[in-house]
Amino acid sequence: MRQFLLPIAALLLSACASTPIPPVDPQQAWVDFTTPTPGSKLVMAQRLDGKNLDDGRYFQMPPGPHELMVRFDFEVPAGGGLGGLSQMMYRTCFMTLQYDHFQAGQRYVLEGRSLAFTPNIRLYDSTRQLLAEERSVNCI
Repeated sequence: MRQFLLPIAALLLSACASTPIPPVDPQQAWVDFTTPTPGSKLVMAQRLDGKNLDDGRYFQMPPGPHELMVRFDFEVPAGGGLGGLSQMMYRTCFMTLQYDHFQAGQRYVLEGRSLAFTPNIRLYDSTRQLLAEERSVNCI
């Protein structure tokens, strides 16, 4: 019986492992994500030029103009809790950003930040120059 369970357990564990991020293609632009604000939980790719993505951990795209949509989850105060301590809950926002000058072989950083209930995203180049900010925000 033990010999039968071992292959099944290995199969189940391997199914849970995440797929590796593909190598960087020098013919494409690459966008990484960061969330430096305390309480930020997740910044993840949703759509590229209106098309849903299979892997939300990054954007890799041809050079030129692109519209990026990201999901950003972050903590917000939910009111008083036991003993006067405030409770926290997560807010999920979908934000769209347009940038017209992505270059092949370049790495960019998309940074999600929040101030209380107000989220924003900013796109930076490799020298930390601000290139673009969100143009629309839809929170649920």
